[in-house]
Amino acid sequence: MTRNLLRRDLAEEITARVLDGRIAADSRINEVHLARELGVSRTPLREALIGLADRGLLVSAPGRGFLVPPFDPEEARRLYPLVAELESLALRWSSPQDLAGLTGGLDRIAAEMTEELGRRGDLSALDDRWHALLVSRCTNPHLLRLIEQTKPLLKRYDTCYFGGTGRSLESIDEHRRIAEAIRASDLAKAAELLVRNWVKTLAYLENLG
Repeated sequence: MTRNLLRRDLAEEITARVLDGRIAADSRINEVHLARELGVSRTPLREALIGLADRGLLVSAPGRGFLVPPFDPEEARRLYPLVAELESLALRWSSPQDLAGLTGGLDRIAAEMTEELGRRGDLSALDDRWHALLVSRCTNPHLLRLIEQTKPLLKRYDTCYFGGTGRSLESIDEHRRIAEAIRASDLAKAAELLVRNWVKTLAYLENLG
């Protein structure tokens, strides 16, 4: 149990470093230095790295160890529609009554995002909270696990997106309209708006490129 927890904690720490750029894209992970920095042995660290490679966040390269893959527009084009469909499906696997009880919380997070945007802060964590709350009533644990495993791959691209205040304002408004559709018990519209939100985010990223 202790070893499993250590491996999970290491995976979460490495994931955080990849997502915030402390471990740069298109770079090799120095296992000796990282193990020393984290105060762990190489064995649990390597187990955590293998797990992250299995999930696609890292690449295992023979003779070179573990690499952080470079940013790839084609990967983004695959990931954003995939997450859109997974979250849309999660809405369909949720009770309308349960979802209706979430709309107040969704609105509060959207309001926090507006305030944070006014301070020119980082909206990424708030957006994560909003989407996590949105799918929290899904009754299919396998689907939730797929979302949990896929989202970190997408998060590498969100840093670029959340730097654009114009798109952020539009996205916050879309979040509010998704909550309004849920409040009106129109889950089909909510799912459509959710997919559109993700697809428009991808289009914004592609325009930046």
